[in-house]
Amino acid sequence: MASQASSVEFIVDQLSSCGKVTAKRMFGEYGLYLSEKMFAVMCDDQLFIKPTDAGRALLGEVTEAPPYPSAKPWFLLDTEMWEDRERLCQLALCTAAALPVPVKKIKKPKAPKSTAAT
Repeated sequence: MASQASSVEFIVDQLSSCGKVTAKRMFGEYGLYLSEKMFAVMCDDQLFIKPTDAGRALLGEVTEAPPYPSAKPWFLLDTEMWEDRERLCQLALCTAAALPVPVKKIKKPKAPKSTAAT
């Protein structure tokens, strides 16, 4: 079951005070980005946050589960946490701050086709 767009919109709205949070469709689900860093995913209408030491310190006891088959466990947030705008924003900010800056891939220019005469 794919995540509903309304659930993703709700989370993005809850995180609006954090800065520019965007959601991108990925494989029928959504990746959530802050400062160009993917810090969370919405899968099957469940919110998963990338595990970091800073996030664990903020949350204390946390449920961990894989967001999709064969994935490593992420922090699984219950819907009660979705309602706590301030704590959710703190979690997003400390998680994104703990993640490395994504490396942008540079596309190599294609070599011109050879037009050698035969």
